[in-house]
Amino acid sequence: MSANRKRLLLPETLHEAGWVIARGRDDVESVPYPNEMPAADFRARLAPSHGVALGVRPFGEADLERAPVLAVVGRIGVGYDAVEVPALTRRGIPLMTTGTANSTSVAEQAVFFVLALAKRVAAQDALVKQGRWDERFSGLPSEIAGKTALVVGFGRIGTRAAARLRAFEMRVLVFDPFVDAGAIRAAGFEPAADLDAALAAADVVTIHCPRNPQTIGLFDAARLGRMKRGAALVNTARGGIVDEAALHTALASGHLSGAGLDVFAEEPVPTDHPLLALPNVITAPHVAGVTHEAAAAMARSTVENLLSVLDGAPRRANAVNPEVWS
Repeated sequence: MSANRKRLLLPETLHEAGWVIARGRDDVESVPYPNEMPAADFRARLAPSHGVALGVRPFGEADLERAPVLAVVGRIGVGYDAVEVPALTRRGIPLMTTGTANSTSVAEQAVFFVLALAKRVAAQDALVKQGRWDERFSGLPSEIAGKTALVVGFGRIGTRAAARLRAFEMRVLVFDPFVDAGAIRAAGFEPAADLDAALAAADVVTIHCPRNPQTIGLFDAARLGRMKRGAALVNTARGGIVDEAALHTALASGHLSGAGLDVFAEEPVPTDHPLLALPNVITAPHVAGVTHEAAAAMARSTVENLLSVLDGAPRRANAVNPEVWS
């Protein structure tokens, strides 16, 4: 590789739309790596790289110590709880995320969970496939029109989920202490100043906040206990925000009617996890934001983010730590 040529380290799982952009640059060498490769092998490939894109791989100080020329790190998505941002900031390296590239996909998955729980999709599917047609009136589905939804987190995804729930004629409450109540009202929703009070009013709660020290365990036993009896919980944000043992208790006791979970504290979730044995829990393997459309959009955005920094024209709006340019 020539002295002026930049090197990007990209996961093999990156959608082809991203590879097309990277390969289209004569001044860039694009090097693939498998997501599951050992840390030592990954760091060996990282050492001469100027930019790296991360899928599910954690990234921190130990990786940075082996990356003397690294100038930018990109996440294929918007979550970055597995990345040591302070370590990057100390080195003056921006962490770039993909903005709204997968926001629609996650919002749609959340609304799908809301509908699937209300319509008892899993249970009714089983009745047909197991020849239990005569039991079809034993547990009736519900309408969501006229019911109350609580959206926790009013960012890129929460705003989209709220709009879609409103389209189903739901009353939509929004809890986000970092968003002005006037802005929530201007968007057509009801701001909830107190999470606990809002929980008591909601028929379904959908979580769209990041995982950080303030939100880990946000939905613990006490908070789940404050939810309306018969309400449902949807989490397409991050595992760890909901106390899974407490959620199991709330579901098994009948206090909550159901849960839709795309994320878990441990991933892959063990197949013997107690939540998976409950008939009122529907799940997905952390793919809410990985539709065909979102995968292509995230790949394009990730590579464009990396190149923008290497080209000296960073897309600052997509940086988690823009202070590195101060």
